[in-house]
Amino acid sequence: MRNASERRYLWRVGLAMSAFLVSLFAARYWVEDRSVDGAPAFLLALLPGLCVASVFWAIGRFFTEQTDEYRRMLLVRQLLFASGLSLSVVTVWGFLADFHLVGAARGFYPLWIFFIALAAGAVFNRVTLGDDAA
Repeated sequence: MRNASERRYLWRVGLAMSAFLVSLFAARYWVEDRSVDGAPAFLLALLPGLCVASVFWAIGRFFTEQTDEYRRMLLVRQLLFASGLSLSVVTVWGFLADFHLVGAARGFYPLWIFFIALAAGAVFNRVTLGDDAA
């Protein structure tokens, strides 16, 4: 059974990701397919990024609302694992790109690397401590 902070977290992330998908498809449709430009295009392109930022806000809220110190520690370990892994991958890729060994990555790829690493952090917790706080 999930506690109240976990339920709020899941609700916030679900809402943010739903808004992300709607805003992403809207931006792609209006800017790319309908050739909207100028300030409306800027605002449409900005919306998906703001939705993603709200996911990070939800993670921060979840961290501060979590009253169980053990579960908070698991979340900290998971976030540190995800941050370290995603920053390492992005840094290595950046050096490879600087030496023209690979192509430059688009700006939003670190986001997906972070979320995949966040899931890997839960697996890391499960393997090393027997609990992933999920």
